[in-house]
Amino acid sequence: MSIKIRIPTPLRTLTGGNDEVEATGSTVSDVIEDLERRHPGIRERLLDEKGVRRFINIFVGDEDIRFLDGLRTELKGGEQLSIVPAIAGGRR
Repeated sequence: MSIKIRIPTPLRTLTGGNDEVEATGSTVSDVIEDLERRHPGIRERLLDEKGVRRFINIFVGDEDIRFLDGLRTELKGGEQLSIVPAIAGGRR
């Protein structure tokens, strides 16, 4: 099943400048593996040995996968997956 993935600006160098790409898979993990096949290098920017990198958020629709089933979150097709780098900073 085809899933649309929104790509943040810092990762667009890996997707040929595209802000949205498609991948297939029945779970978030499967989609990331398909993304890696299509756009080599993207997986290491999203995942580390523990799972999703600390400063990366992945959403299925409006839901953060950390509050669903993580990388095992099931997808039915037609959903939109968004990769959102966490933003930190501020004034002291």
